[in-house]
Amino acid sequence: MSKSNRNSGKQWTKTDVAQLRDLAKGNTPTRVIGLKLGRTEDAVYSKASDKNIPLKPTNQSPYGKK
Repeated sequence: MSKSNRNSGKQWTKTDVAQLRDLAKGNTPTRVIGLKLGRTEDAVYSKASDKNIPLKPTNQSPYGKK
């Protein structure tokens, strides 16, 4: 589980949700979204689920491909 960040326990603002939506649309990794918003990964997953924001799988590294 992730460590607490600066906004841990605070209410999400409309700006936070809009930024979450934009970052998710850009296929940003969840950990990076959490760092940018000052939230834990769990909080990001929870809010994305509440707002029906899809968190696509991030691009995978090319290792192991032929």
